[in-house]
Amino acid sequence: MALPEFTLRQLLEAGVHFGHQTQRWNPRMGEFIYGARNGIHILDLTQTVPMLDAALNAIRETVAKGGRVLFVGTK
Repeated sequence: MALPEFTLRQLLEAGVHFGHQTQRWNPRMGEFIYGARNGIHILDLTQTVPMLDAALNAIRETVAKGGRVLFVGTK
């Protein structure tokens, strides 16, 4: 099964670039934050695309070996 490919435009339209409120952030995320607007951090999508691809590959490999993946949503 082929992995989906994501473009920056698709991620922008989906709102993937919106992070948390600027006062409620984890300093370890600093390198992934592009900037802030209206009190919300904006994530750097140029880093998101390759990381998303890596995550999808890891999931695919886990499932191919008979493993299970648990997705947890917080909202």
